[in-house]
Amino acid sequence: MLNAVLGAISTDVAIDLGTSNTLLYVAGRGVVCNEPSVVAIHEGPNGRRRIVAVGEAARTMEARTPEDIQAIRPLKDGSIADYEIAEAMLRNLMVRAQGRRLWVGPRVAMCIPWGTTEVEKRAARESAEASGAREVFLVERPVALAVGLGLPIHQAHGHMVVDFGGGTTSIAVLSLGGVVRGHTIKVGGDAMNQAIAAWIEEHLGLAIGAPTAEAIKRVLGTASPVAEATELRVLGKDVERAFPREVTLTRSDVREALAEPLQLIAEAIVTTLDATPPELAADVAEAGIVASGGAALLPGLDRYLCAATGLPVIVSDTALVDAVIGAGTILEDATMLVAAAC
Repeated sequence: MLNAVLGAISTDVAIDLGTSNTLLYVAGRGVVCNEPSVVAIHEGPNGRRRIVAVGEAARTMEARTPEDIQAIRPLKDGSIADYEIAEAMLRNLMVRAQGRRLWVGPRVAMCIPWGTTEVEKRAARESAEASGAREVFLVERPVALAVGLGLPIHQAHGHMVVDFGGGTTSIAVLSLGGVVRGHTIKVGGDAMNQAIAAWIEEHLGLAIGAPTAEAIKRVLGTASPVAEATELRVLGKDVERAFPREVTLTRSDVREALAEPLQLIAEAIVTTLDATPPELAADVAEAGIVASGGAALLPGLDRYLCAATGLPVIVSDTALVDAVIGAGTILEDATMLVAAAC
């Protein structure tokens, strides 16, 4: 009875707290927030920290701040690395999403990576509670993804989903509503950016920052050859002379840079398939692999993984929002919530 009353004056919220981006879904309104997981902090001479900006506004400050301001990413490899900053970021985004500060906190479903430790789960739960949630349910991200994708995972049938995140890539085979086999590697969109920056420094003698590497990936990044011959002029700092210098990059340059992280991901998928029980592996071979998450939008990824695994690969058209929509759907269904919460 009390929960019904509180629910009438508050709003349920699903949160996908990611290394690169944080998304919020509000019941009845859909996805209302998709912001970079970045917080700009001003640190005064007395050591007191003050928030300057959160989300996109903070992201534009990365690598461009004076000494007394830091652009901080509070999550690393899918887990909270800076509890205080993560809490402040969540509180800010939840107020934005709800349009006002509520007297009664919302119920919250939060996505967590598969394989999250109990310590990491406690940190995620406490962060959501400190940001204003009255009740917190943790949902494994592969389960949320599968629900958001509309896969019938509660049947006795195997489905494989690959979650391409910013800090990690998680592979999971699901059946009867849970993860039967899973594998997570610390290779995702951020590792791809680092690989691009390292390749440019090694082959062209030019140092660039993470935001530039991300921009290069968005324009030129491909996992498989494409017909379009696009080039991009990139400005960075000459490694030897420490002066600004411009170079021209091609799609083949960036594809070569991305070869190693993509190979590691393909090997992790094959390893997971090898460890999957035969009946479920047969189901996966029939249905194919579904890829989601922001880094799954790399052009040609489906062809690359198909060649590496020998299985059909489908990249979700809604890869950026599948997990948070799935978590929101679970939060709105009492039966699913009981089964999925961990």
